[in-house]
Amino acid sequence: MKEENASEEQQNQINIELSEEVAEGVYANLAMIAHSNSEFILDFIRLMPGIPKAKVKSRVIVTPEHAVRFLEALKENIERYESIHGRIKRTAQASPEFPLPFGGTMGQA
Repeated sequence: MKEENASEEQQNQINIELSEEVAEGVYANLAMIAHSNSEFILDFIRLMPGIPKAKVKSRVIVTPEHAVRFLEALKENIERYESIHGRIKRTAQASPEFPLPFGGTMGQA
């Protein structure tokens, strides 16, 4: 029985490759979220103080189902982080004080 479980686990594993370029990551300090009936678009933006133009550094497009899974996984990871390091400080300002004309249905993170 153990051999069957082991081979089942091997079949269910995904081999994930991470290139050096992607592994370096991209710094973003603002996220804009838009959605349609079939997808969520997450734009990760780097906003620099004193510079009126911000650049989208990465765009991730996911299905609504994956957006919910991402939300749940992020929430779980934040809870784990806070259980070790304490509550993450939240600033009073929830959103930027300047207009962001990205168009479409917009949410904020």
